[in-house]
Amino acid sequence: MSDIEKVKQLRQATGAGFKDCNLAIKESRGDIDKAIEILRVKGISKASKKMSREAKEGVVATSGDENKISVLELNCETDFVAKNDDFVSFAKELSDLNNTNNSNSDKLKKSKMNNGQTVEDNLVALISKMGEKITIGRVKTFNHLGSKNFNYLHTVVKDNLSKLAVVVSIETKDSSENIKSFGKQLAMHVAASNPLALDSDSIDKEVLEKEQSLITEELKNSGKPDEIAQKISLGKIKKFKEENSLLSQAWVMEPKKKVEDIVKELSITDLRIKDFYRLKIGE
Repeated sequence: MSDIEKVKQLRQATGAGFKDCNLAIKESRGDIDKAIEILRVKGISKASKKMSREAKEGVVATSGDENKISVLELNCETDFVAKNDDFVSFAKELSDLNNTNNSNSDKLKKSKMNNGQTVEDNLVALISKMGEKITIGRVKTFNHLGSKNFNYLHTVVKDNLSKLAVVVSIETKDSSENIKSFGKQLAMHVAASNPLALDSDSIDKEVLEKEQSLITEELKNSGKPDEIAQKISLGKIKKFKEENSLLSQAWVMEPKKKVEDIVKELSITDLRIKDFYRLKIGE
């Protein structure tokens, strides 16, 4: 894309004048994203208000297969735009490129799309056309050696685009239907139960500290003796860990059993849940 074309796109995206856009393109060495930032810093960009608005709608795009799979979040301001054909087409092509680039955001933005333009150039053009803030959000690729990936899409917008997507990675050499069924059900379980980590030891320490402080504050106002309050506190934090760790959660399909019980019942010696990722628009 020539500098003149970039200036034109920058004008469409920001509403700034030709001279200011031309100088910003030169200063950013042709990088449109940086040029937008330059104009914002200088207080010239009329798009600054637009870009400061919240973009909590959009889609989660999933691309790949059992061996390698990626998810990508593409945000916009309204559900109306999220269902627009141009937005949907961009999201689907972007998702495939993301899988190719292993969720490397820098490489993704510089990648060429089918029209010969880069992702970042097409993104600026789409923002201009839709009149909304559109951003590439969270990205994640699963490509674990010796693992099988399974995914689940909830509230499908179209094809591989949804409002919520889950990927689980299971380590095993077994390729039976039992594993495929379990993988799919496990992804559905994660979608419904939203675990914070695989096991209690993996829960973020800051999350635990915050929960502990809330429990302590709650018990402080209860008027209970310190010894009893301490026992209640330990019980509450233990329950919090169990309810937010995937392996110790109640299995959604059979709540009297835990996920780890279901894994044992499969009687597959090398079976191990390696990883999972849950991505929901606006969350």
